[in-house]
Amino acid sequence: MKTSSEEHEVVDLFNEYCHGRMERRDFFQRSAALTVGGVSALAFAQTLLPQYAQAQTISFTDERIRPVYVDYPSPGGNSGTMRGYLVQPSGEGPFPAVLVVHENRGLNPYVKDVARRVAVAGFLALAPDGLAPVGGYPGNDDDGRSMQSSLDGDKLRQDMVNSARFLKRHELSNGKLGATGFCWGGSTTNFLAATLGADLQAAVPFYGEAPETSMVPNIRAAMMVQYAEKDGWVNKTRPDYEKALQAAGAIYEMHSYPDTGHGFHNNSTHRYNEAAAELAWEPTIAWFTKHLA
Repeated sequence: MKTSSEEHEVVDLFNEYCHGRMERRDFFQRSAALTVGGVSALAFAQTLLPQYAQAQTISFTDERIRPVYVDYPSPGGNSGTMRGYLVQPSGEGPFPAVLVVHENRGLNPYVKDVARRVAVAGFLALAPDGLAPVGGYPGNDDDGRSMQSSLDGDKLRQDMVNSARFLKRHELSNGKLGATGFCWGGSTTNFLAATLGADLQAAVPFYGEAPETSMVPNIRAAMMVQYAEKDGWVNKTRPDYEKALQAAGAIYEMHSYPDTGHGFHNNSTHRYNEAAAELAWEPTIAWFTKHLA
């Protein structure tokens, strides 16, 4: 969605809030001190909060899918066990598999909906809940963000690695594994590609920071890296990442979408850019079809 210069200031504050760099109260206070159209920006700021019910695109009762929650071991993770949302396409399988990694607030309704979209496209999808070791996504993003920041970050990443391996070995999987994720999940998707090596066949990170350059030569997955045009925090890691991918001889594409900010794929918030989200999602599914079929 396009924003005026006044609105853009508030969106920048929202991005700071989403990444845990300010509290909800501070976000509203600082927004109230700004103006949009000559009036306080507080009302506009409130519209930026997620609207999950309105954003659902695939119902959990959709006849094309079979969603269930699964528990599985996660050695070296935050508790030794994990829980995820597994969505099977209609049919008997086996299916190519795709891990869907959440943002920095646990497995919220938006990410579960993305997992259902992946399954409707014909893939076995698993969306792990990194907050499972502390009780799971709490039902709101504020508490979810606080809970995730309280976890050991290295162990949380290990929980995602174990989730990927669980999915790859699942009886409904054909053994071909892909991964996608958003924000923290995008950076984690990059991390998974560098960590799993040949065990990951394809990856599509959305606006995620690049992995450490020294890890890039380990990547064997075909990478489609999605960027927002106005996302300085993440985009500053792009040049060195591309150089490292080139040096490693990796299969990759990088795309940036005009007039988009961080989070443009998330249709539950004002940051959503419908045209760009659709433009990015169609080749995402095509990328997985090409490399996992």
